[in-house]
Amino acid sequence: MKISLYIDQAFRELLLQEDTDQDKRITVDDKGPKKFVLKSSTVEITIVGTYFLSNLLQELVLAKENNQDFIETESIFELPANRISRMIRDYFWDGLTRTLDEKGLEKLLKDSKSKTKNPIIYIPYTDNFSLEYFQKIAPKFNLKVIRLPEIISPEYVSSINDEGGILALALKTEGQNIEGYPFVVPGARFNEMYGWDSYFENIGLLIDNKLDLAQSMVENFDYQITHYGKILNANRSYYLTRTQPPFYSSMIREVFEKMPVKNTKWLGEKLETCIKEYETVWMENGKRLTENGLNRYFAQGIGLPPETETGHYDDILKPYAEAANLTIFEYEKLYYQRKIENKTLDVYFVHDRSVRESGHDTSYRIEGNCADLNVVELNAMLYKYETDFAELIASHFDDNFDYKTKMYNQKYWTEKAESRKKLINQLLWNDQECCFFDYNFKTQKQNVFLSATSFFPLWAKIATQEQADKMVEKCLPKLVYLGGIAGCSEESLSYIGKDQMLRQWDFPNGWPPHQIIIWQGLIHYGYQTKAQELIYRWLWMITKNACDYNGTVPEKYDVVSASHKVFAEYGNQGTDFEFISREGFGWMNASYQYGLHILDDNLKNELNKLTSPEDLF
Repeated sequence: MKISLYIDQAFRELLLQEDTDQDKRITVDDKGPKKFVLKSSTVEITIVGTYFLSNLLQELVLAKENNQDFIETESIFELPANRISRMIRDYFWDGLTRTLDEKGLEKLLKDSKSKTKNPIIYIPYTDNFSLEYFQKIAPKFNLKVIRLPEIISPEYVSSINDEGGILALALKTEGQNIEGYPFVVPGARFNEMYGWDSYFENIGLLIDNKLDLAQSMVENFDYQITHYGKILNANRSYYLTRTQPPFYSSMIREVFEKMPVKNTKWLGEKLETCIKEYETVWMENGKRLTENGLNRYFAQGIGLPPETETGHYDDILKPYAEAANLTIFEYEKLYYQRKIENKTLDVYFVHDRSVRESGHDTSYRIEGNCADLNVVELNAMLYKYETDFAELIASHFDDNFDYKTKMYNQKYWTEKAESRKKLINQLLWNDQECCFFDYNFKTQKQNVFLSATSFFPLWAKIATQEQADKMVEKCLPKLVYLGGIAGCSEESLSYIGKDQMLRQWDFPNGWPPHQIIIWQGLIHYGYQTKAQELIYRWLWMITKNACDYNGTVPEKYDVVSASHKVFAEYGNQGTDFEFISREGFGWMNASYQYGLHILDDNLKNELNKLTSPEDLF
């Protein structure tokens, strides 16, 4: 029902009565009566409860913005799961979408990461088209356009760290106009395209029938591999030597499968780029490929990563500062400027940058040793690259794919995958613990640390049925809590002191990528019922928090307390807004849409009732 009313008046009265803590939201923390009478000239509607009142607040805001003098009551009383899904589909994706072109430049360049008076954009040495375009529009934005050198060394990247410039992405010609391919950022405060975030965001985009946007994300990754040599951690200058977890083959396949008319020419072009990434980023000896034939994360760079917050490394730097009779601030500045040499710190920061390349920044699992580890998840992802290449070439290219001067067929990639699978079982599988663990190739020992990443071999279909059965029986229960899967088991952190800060990718926090990967892995091995339980736990937690906290959809959760109020470094993105959430958080949005997409109907009904998982499972 549509009711007409004085929007501004209702908005003011609602906030005055119900927003008792004056944070411009209506949540369970407010102490108002939680009962509001909405009056129009013809009708009065009594709205009771935090969830419905926060819906009213959101709908009043939207009516104000659209210059409407009415609201739809159906939106106020919308079922929770339906509403969250609709907000993601109709509002959040738009709020997270950016373009790196004349239309989108102002927002991208003028943010907290720009460190110079004049914003800077760096153009790849090999892209003359973008160079001419940005030079032409530069005066309008007081923009400094810099062409990158042909060879991008760690020394060069270090020399521009203090400038904080953005890196160009793909452009296209539409009629007489030049436009950037749009991309989705992780959260509201971000204005750059991130690596593995983008893959999981694409899962949600495809479910929400935003094929063009999902395909544009692929185009931007194609550009990055072609012109920067890798999929970047993100398109900022200080990420030029750092990549991210490889999901590109999955991204390509899933976009291609959604195309109403299968464009095999497009698929071939992207497959060629993906093979290039596989060979040049991951399979060069001495870099991310180790002597045993498995892979590691290995981010090059010099000194402290410039994107971290002030004070982040105080505990690491403190003993060196004291030994040099300097304050931590003084020591950090001199070390950052390379006026102090410290080889021990140099090694530490190789590992630290590699942690950031892994996407798991940060976790005690890989702290201080990341570059020495054949991590489970990376080798599972590369196995999937190899099996994806084999299947795509056999299915769509008559088992004969021409790449540079070499012809690839299914047999070539299947043998690569089988070789990797053999090594994974030899070095990463622990029969006693019934689990896959990271392998330290320097000490030649496994790092026995139960993490959600231990389950990536089920997602990639590496595990045997027997291995999967053992893991589900023995290991999975140690990760499952009220709100879903924790980043690692509590037991794995038993050596951590009470005074040490929790790492955000560890217990008790849960993250969308881990949930999605484990759901899919369980389904691969016949554990549909368990997958449904875990999907429900996760969606219930998201739904409950959104109902209690004015539509909040954050970056991560404490899955033990089933709350977005996490106690770990870096805070929790997606929680800072007024009146109405505009964006949620990229991969959290995707996990909700994907989970809801594959959740059984009876559990969807329970979700809309907010029935606790503990009452169902």
